Amino acid sequence: MSTWDTLGAVKTSLTGIKPTHLPHLGNYLGAIRPALSLVDRYRTLYFIANYHALTTVRDAEKLRDYVRDVAATWLACGLDPERTLLYRQSDVPEVFELTWVLSCLLAKGQLERGHAYKEALVRGDSPNAGLFNYPVLMAADILLYDTDVVPIGKDQKQHLELTRDVALRLNHTYGENTLVVPEALITEAPLVPGTDGEKMSKSRGNGIPLFESTKKLRKVIMGITTTSETLEDPKTAEGSTVYELYKLVAPERAPEMGQKLEAGGYGWGHAKQDLYEAIEAEIGPKRDAYLEIRADEPKLDAILSDGAAKARTIAHATIQRVRDAVGIG
Repeated sequence: MSTWDTLGAVKTSLTGIKPTHLPHLGNYLGAIRPALSLVDRYRTLYFIANYHALTTVRDAEKLRDYVRDVAATWLACGLDPERTLLYRQSDVPEVFELTWVLSCLLAKGQLERGHAYKEALVRGDSPNAGLFNYPVLMAADILLYDTDVVPIGKDQKQHLELTRDVALRLNHTYGENTLVVPEALITEAPLVPGTDGEKMSKSRGNGIPLFESTKKLRKVIMGITTTSETLEDPKTAEGSTVYELYKLVAPERAPEMGQKLEAGGYGWGHAKQDLYEAIEAEIGPKRDAYLEIRADEPKLDAILSDGAAKARTIAHATIQRVRDAVGIG
């Protein structure tokens, strides 16, 4: 029996991970590291949302690779499958039965107000039905596992509000306590700047690779945009991309870098080199672990399948309650 199996009395936390690209440093600092800290306080589940990824990913082989890339990344960064569950969304088909039940309780207008759908319309896109129904599948992902808390940023409150609303509506219509109504766990995930100073993201192409070679990592860091002062000139540390990243990676040493930049005689090239060394010290051992884990796909798939088997036990119980409540069971 794993440690996770003995945590029945602890509140449950659930985190979804969308596999649409190779993880970068922003994912690690802004999402992975904060999310993994929840293991000490909650009974945690982490699922790889490969069905959600279908709204944008159209290459089957890439999607399979992204799922394994993401799983190997989280495992290399410290996720312990003995203490938590890690599984593929697609390995728990009960999520679609719950999605349909929830869809029958939600108004079309609620989905039309979804952030992603509205943003697609503003861009002039023709959003697919998957994007339109995205919030319903997300609600099912959460409610299927009797989730008590969902760690989210302030900008994600809308999705959880819809989840809470539909859970309360189902309970009111068919019987209280049919579904657990989750609470938001507002997290202060740091804003991680990319090489151009804007928020690090795949779409901007400004990411710092997480597990690429040391040579490529250093090249990307040396390409970070900076101001053009001479070596001798004093420089403003606060707000600069190099310094802000250094604060996230090596907070205890950041004041020293700030003092050296503002004193002069310490150039941006020196600061970038120090940043590279700090990042390498943080992720170097994790890169080695990632490469070893990623190379053993059968073992990786076994970890995901084992997590899914345990997740399905919870999902099955939830679906049985819902079926009985709505009159299908």
